[in-house]
Amino acid sequence: MIYLETERLILRDYHEDDFNEYYRLKSDPRTMYYLQDIQLLTREEACEDFHRVLADMSNCDRKYYFMHVALKGSQEQVGSVGYTVINDTPVGKIVGAGYFIYPKFWGKGYTTEAFRRVLEFAFSDNNVYRVSTGCLAENIGSERVMQKCGLIKEAEHIDYEWHDGKMKTRLEYRMLKREWGQVSDKF
Repeated sequence: MIYLETERLILRDYHEDDFNEYYRLKSDPRTMYYLQDIQLLTREEACEDFHRVLADMSNCDRKYYFMHVALKGSQEQVGSVGYTVINDTPVGKIVGAGYFIYPKFWGKGYTTEAFRRVLEFAFSDNNVYRVSTGCLAENIGSERVMQKCGLIKEAEHIDYEWHDGKMKTRLEYRMLKREWGQVSDKF
């Protein structure tokens, strides 16, 4: 079981009794606005997804490392931050990272704090070689988190993704393990 802390947050693997919070988070339309492809619309869909995540945690070749994020004092759910293993190569894991945080916590540094801790875990403890992530260009807050965590912009795909009734530009960011070593001491 993964259990990580930051100054203000606890990041941990999901537990069986987290289902209602998991469902509430992943079905919240504002939280999931930019992640509609993984938004959960029904309780049944959420139950299936949640149990797949719980089952994966016990696999030796675990794929999902998205963690429940809560405030240290109150234990109030802030959101979820983590990554999915796309490939496990001889030099380390290639992962796709992301975060979804309740709007009431936006702009307070929680996402950056949590994502930075996930990057530290990934590169220091979980044999991750490359982290990739991205966002729609209009999602300025998400891009700012990537920049604050030291990720490097790799691409800007103009009119790349159909979202909310129109074509939108997508930005792609990355970090390699050696790059983490260069930026981690600045935090």
